[in-house]
Amino acid sequence: MTTSIADLGPLNRAREQRAWYFTDWATSAFQTTIAGVLFAPYLIAIAENDVGEHGRLDVLGLSIAPGSLPSYVITLSTIVSALLYPIIGALADRTSRKPDLMVAFAWAGAVAAGLLFFMSGENWAFGSIMFMVANLCAGCAVVVSDSILPLISTEAERDRVSSIGWARGYAGGGLLLAVNFAVVTFHDALGMGQEMAVRISMLSAAVWWAAFIIIPWRGIRRHEPVAVEDVEGGILARSFGQLWATLKDLRNYPVALTFLVAYLFFNDGIQTVIGSASIYGIEELGFDEGLVLGTYLLVQAVAMGGAIAFGRAAGRFGAKKVILAGLVGWMGIVTVALVVPDEQLVPFLLLGVAIGVVLGGTQALARSYFSLFIPRGKEAAYFSLYHAMDRGTSWFGTLTFGLVYQFTESYRPAIFALVVFFLVGGLILLRVDTERGIREAGNERPAVI
Repeated sequence: MTTSIADLGPLNRAREQRAWYFTDWATSAFQTTIAGVLFAPYLIAIAENDVGEHGRLDVLGLSIAPGSLPSYVITLSTIVSALLYPIIGALADRTSRKPDLMVAFAWAGAVAAGLLFFMSGENWAFGSIMFMVANLCAGCAVVVSDSILPLISTEAERDRVSSIGWARGYAGGGLLLAVNFAVVTFHDALGMGQEMAVRISMLSAAVWWAAFIIIPWRGIRRHEPVAVEDVEGGILARSFGQLWATLKDLRNYPVALTFLVAYLFFNDGIQTVIGSASIYGIEELGFDEGLVLGTYLLVQAVAMGGAIAFGRAAGRFGAKKVILAGLVGWMGIVTVALVVPDEQLVPFLLLGVAIGVVLGGTQALARSYFSLFIPRGKEAAYFSLYHAMDRGTSWFGTLTFGLVYQFTESYRPAIFALVVFFLVGGLILLRVDTERGIREAGNERPAVI
């Protein structure tokens, strides 16, 4: 008599995947309500309270226009990120407690984000520091959570799982944004001023982030590390040793390196558009914060469907081709943004729909596509380099945006200047040999690449 033992691997992976989806659901609250919509225009308003609408801020001896301050704050935090993320990735690869590390960074970031509630009057410096801490912690948490993706999915499942994660993120961020949209829009009926409505909305995002990150923390198994470099010393010394070994090892995976360079450019463009969209809508086109919040909500809803659609398209045509199509879409978007008329709602909404279509899909597929080029046991270290190109070096885009505005005093040429990032990133992506990269990493080839 033969006894068969059922393969529980797919069932266990599915259970962990369902828990992992909540990492995007949780983190998107900060990325959408705070980083995406409310923080930048509110920081500008606080800074203008200090120096007046046409005054200049004195920051370490530098004269800065209040309208450029959010771009410079993001620039500084992302430069620090470029140094921090690889160390976090190397540390995460040496431990089975990735979920614990992820939730620790998430909670620290949520505390800093919650303290933004106390940014009022003229204390733009306090708000800038709290945002930088929250932004750094959010990036560290995402580095760890993304490194879990290859541990809970096969190569053939990656595009689907990553796309669903992004879609869940837009759903979660959009749901909270809808509530905050109502709070900011109808603040008078709720018996509060607009400033208080904005502060409460930012606080709600911090609470959301801290609460929902508990689900993946409890639902993802502690996977034992593999292929760990034999490095002597304490945990910090071993982490630096792991990082150095990874950087040396990267030359053995030229396809992964080529993709990272492409990602540096096109994702800098994406991140800068996301971070600057609310400034563009409020300061350049003349819409109020409530309407921009509503448009951002529309983007979230469309992006949720866009992520799923791009994931399905990747299953048919391959992730690389679909990402390239998305970059063409991004180039069209920043070109149209150059000529969108002031205070005309319909063109602005159509621009938001276009952003939603390409936003979730390009980011979700970039994550899953890169995972095919990562050798096993080095997921966190490689994803830390990936996010160094994401948040860590996105200061190229924000610095470009800030400088163009500084010289032109218009956000139209500032946002159009980002077309260069999409063009260069796309041209480099064309040189990525998908099949070779999968083979070099020792991973299995999906049916469609």
